[in-house]
Amino acid sequence: MTELRESASPSRRILAGYFTLAGLYTLSAALIWGVNTLFLLDAGLSFFEVFVANAAFSAGMVLFEVPTGVVADTLGRRVSFLLSVSVLAATTLMYVALAQVDAGVVAFALVSVFMGLGFTFYSGAMEAWLVDALGATGYTGLLDRVFARGQQVTGTAMLVGTIGGGLLGQIDLALPYLLRGALLVVVFAIAYAVMHDIGFEPRAVAAGELPGEIARNARAGVEFGWRQPNLRLLILASTVQMSFVMWAFYAAQPYLLDLLDSNAIWVSGLVAAGVAMATIVGNQIVTYASRYSGRRTTFLLAAAALQAVAAVLTGLTGSFWVALAGVLLLSLSLGVTGPVRSAYLHQVVPSEQRATVVSFDSMLSNSGSIGAQVGLGALGEARSVGSAFVVGGVVTAAALPLLGRLRSLGGEPDRLVGEPAGAESACAASGLPAVSSLDTHVLEEPELAAAARS
Repeated sequence: MTELRESASPSRRILAGYFTLAGLYTLSAALIWGVNTLFLLDAGLSFFEVFVANAAFSAGMVLFEVPTGVVADTLGRRVSFLLSVSVLAATTLMYVALAQVDAGVVAFALVSVFMGLGFTFYSGAMEAWLVDALGATGYTGLLDRVFARGQQVTGTAMLVGTIGGGLLGQIDLALPYLLRGALLVVVFAIAYAVMHDIGFEPRAVAAGELPGEIARNARAGVEFGWRQPNLRLLILASTVQMSFVMWAFYAAQPYLLDLLDSNAIWVSGLVAAGVAMATIVGNQIVTYASRYSGRRTTFLLAAAALQAVAAVLTGLTGSFWVALAGVLLLSLSLGVTGPVRSAYLHQVVPSEQRATVVSFDSMLSNSGSIGAQVGLGALGEARSVGSAFVVGGVVTAAALPLLGRLRSLGGEPDRLVGEPAGAESACAASGLPAVSSLDTHVLEEPELAAAARS
């Protein structure tokens, strides 16, 4: 065990850097998550216009996912992350400026497009940096647990950020946005100092070569993210689910306040914090259940069924507490799905296409989100937000047959390492993607905890 700890020391530093940056980035972002819909409504937008602006954000992510994936796969993951922080800080402060002059939905939509750009620089780069660096430093643990621990860290950051944002929003809805901008400056400084590309060699690309690189990476996304049946099914299922989830998170803010017959902004902050806690519980389920022999699709199917039921329950009830329970169950299902599907995806995709394929996955999810946000936003304004939740829940159930087909394909990416079975058991599967060519060994929980603390 001592030898393992010594050999794993570089990996521990990578894990500590990942947990730190992901946590601080999420803390900065989460400050506005619990109040964003209320902020836009206070800025003069209607319920439908709020989701037009949100759809513009999704459109920005679709538009820029592949080009920013090229940045991560050529100039490096570090450059991509620093660009993400810079753009996000600038657009956050622009939101505040627009609200001060009652700029209207068109201006908010335009800035939202560029805010989407900021997030696309992050979406594929951070996970690709982590997996590449762990492979290069000899990490032999199970990726599902790393992603689950990472989501616990970001969930805790979201918990702190949403509560803090709600309390600040009770004073002035602009305050969470101003603090977010300031914290992102701090994140930039830390990332500049500690985040370096390991296991990946950045390469310079001339401006005239960018169109060709974008086309090449788009083809790579199709090749590795679409033509492989298992990834195609996984991505399609995610598209169905996430199209609804983004709308649901922001629609729940005014919906729950309406059921409570209250305009207390701090309540929205506490609800968003509850969402973070439920997500952490879902992550913890993965952490402990993955110790036993099993299949990733078991987690994915159970979580998808829970998501559909919770969404319908949230829409049908007239009780604040029942609706709140539905929102929390929905969040728990996402906490289960996130780390499992991330690990499945990274089991299949080669390192050189990893950031691009993750971006391709995000691009398709956001493509579905554009229509869902506009459609459900219009339904929520014309009929009721509850009816939109019910429709969204019914639609998201379409992920179940897709995941069922994925389960029928089986294969190594669907298999989990079980602690009782051990690394040599027939139930064991590689903790890292097969392309890394590493022998497997499950990192014990105390070692992973030590990595998180170092």
